Amino acid sequence: MTDDADDAAKAPPTKLTRTKQRWAREGRFLTGRVARLESERLPPGQHIVKDWPVLDLGQQPNIARERWRLDVGGAVENRVSWDWSAFEALPQSREVSDIHCVTSWSRYDNAWGGALTRDVLAVVMPKPEAGFVVLHSYDGYTTNLTLEDFAAENAILAHRWQGAPLTREHGGPMRLVVPHLYFWKSAKWLSRIELTPKDHPGFWEVNGYHNRGDPWTEQRYSGDE
Repeated sequence: MTDDADDAAKAPPTKLTRTKQRWAREGRFLTGRVARLESERLPPGQHIVKDWPVLDLGQQPNIARERWRLDVGGAVENRVSWDWSAFEALPQSREVSDIHCVTSWSRYDNAWGGALTRDVLAVVMPKPEAGFVVLHSYDGYTTNLTLEDFAAENAILAHRWQGAPLTREHGGPMRLVVPHLYFWKSAKWLSRIELTPKDHPGFWEVNGYHNRGDPWTEQRYSGDE
């Protein structure tokens, strides 16, 4: 162990690390990375693409970073409203993950940069009754997640992709990425995160898509198991 590592080990715990340690003791947010064989990496019914297809509701809001805000509220102890500089002041992480679209394409090895959802939750502190998350986007899009899915180990509020700022067409300046679910659950142009005691299906969920969207069990439509 290096001197720097010794110093880090001796450093007093921050509020963020204390919160994560308490969650571990309580067994909260156990959804994490799933180790899969290479032969099981591609979900059933999917095919691999090298490009990144663009899908949206017909509009791509142009949100300058100077005007961008993210509000996080609902069933939390600490409501926040971050401008871009405050968002960038959060702990920044890098995650590499695959993405899977319900329209049957998958793209491997996407390198994301941004704030982990767990680090966001450690700031706002979900109340005990919080069990779900509603995501609101600048284009009016909404989608829903369980709190456990939102807090997955590699879920990230991403503002960088493959080392460059996330482009507008792909949800920039910031979008959610939840790699273990179909990609419609990873809201683009994210503006508000709302924690709720009850589930509130979003745009596609009330228009025939599955409420959860697990690619490995092909939860594409509302009638799928």
